[in-house]
Amino acid sequence: MAVSNLSPALHAPASSRSHPKAKPGYGKRSVPKQRRDGEGDFTLLPERERHIAGYVDALPEGAAMDIKSLARSQPLYGQMAVGSALRALGVAGHLRHVRCLSGEGDQVRWVTRTFWSRTAHDNEWWTAFLAAEEHHPAPQEATEAGAPAPGEAPEPEPAPAPVPAQPPAPVVPQQRTAERASAPVHMAAGDPSPAFAALARLGRTDSRLALSAADCAALEQAAAEWFARGVDADYLTHALTAGLPASVDSPFGFVRRRLRDKLPPRLPATTPAAQATPVRRLMVECTECGAPGRPEAFHDGLCRPCRETGPA
Repeated sequence: MAVSNLSPALHAPASSRSHPKAKPGYGKRSVPKQRRDGEGDFTLLPERERHIAGYVDALPEGAAMDIKSLARSQPLYGQMAVGSALRALGVAGHLRHVRCLSGEGDQVRWVTRTFWSRTAHDNEWWTAFLAAEEHHPAPQEATEAGAPAPGEAPEPEPAPAPVPAQPPAPVVPQQRTAERASAPVHMAAGDPSPAFAALARLGRTDSRLALSAADCAALEQAAAEWFARGVDADYLTHALTAGLPASVDSPFGFVRRRLRDKLPPRLPATTPAAQATPVRRLMVECTECGAPGRPEAFHDGLCRPCRETGPA
């Protein structure tokens, strides 16, 4: 190992103070029982990874951990370099990308977190930690789900404004049924369905996956199956855009294949007695391609295909 790689970790610049925050429940989450901050942190890492690690370590809880946000705060490194550095930090045992299904009853949502540790840990430690995190979430989980923080009183909700009575419009049941049956799925309620809207926004998230209106209509039913399994638009978008190749020849075919291959499992039906029980599912996300899976299936933060092929 080169001697230059043994210098102390580069501490984060002042720009970390203005680093964007993720949505509530998302972003950076530090693991407990880390060693104290010191000059010897990350000394065995290469210079680029040492710099990124020092920057991430100084970020507050809940800071945005996506590649674009980190790259915008790094004048020395672009998105590809930051992505490679995060992958190397996962292999070194400092981080894991995790998706958690959190909430109560039918009010659940997927949240994406990056668990960060200043102390490097092996695969066995991470598997045990994530298993414990799945069954015993951190106390701030309730606050993220929308409950008031300890010591804070909930703000009273304003009373709903009275709605003036209006005579109901005449409805012909047979005519209304026929109209809904003949309308496209995404226009049945007058507005695009969540599935159609999520597909239409893919091209704005990444131009390589720009779809036409006809493409969105053809793929809408497959995307709607994801929503039927409890995911939201953010989860669907991330799953479809993570780890894209340099160029996509057929966005329609590429999205259709990912909708089929990455379809999440269907959650078991909840009984009325269990509807108030907190629901939580946890999946680790590959730091290379973004594919989700159970913690025990990942080594060094990588899924099996990425471990076999190595870095691109």
